[in-house]
Amino acid sequence: MADFVLELADKVAGVGVRTSYADKVEIGGAEVVPVALGAYGFGGGAGTDDEQNEGSGGGGGGWSVPLGAYVGRGGDVRFEPNVLGLLIVSIPLVVVTGKALRMVIRALKK
Repeated sequence: MADFVLELADKVAGVGVRTSYADKVEIGGAEVVPVALGAYGFGGGAGTDDEQNEGSGGGGGGWSVPLGAYVGRGGDVRFEPNVLGLLIVSIPLVVVTGKALRMVIRALKK
């Protein structure tokens, strides 16, 4: 099992950057670099039950949200956002900020 984990770690060492920034492509005379927010995780384990039966298992998964693209035309580079992707990413931030503000306001009232 330990060998599997080490082998998996070697294979995914540089995946983070490749997940966030895709290879540059040329579309209609403009150079485009897609940008995304991605996350992935893996887990595994082994154990025994009350009857001394042994077992093991593992799994993994991930997700990616396209945030936009860097677009270069004639020496000028700018970020063009994907509005829906940015909204999806900002929802957890807004929820956590709202809960934190509520806690701060309650603490100040006491």
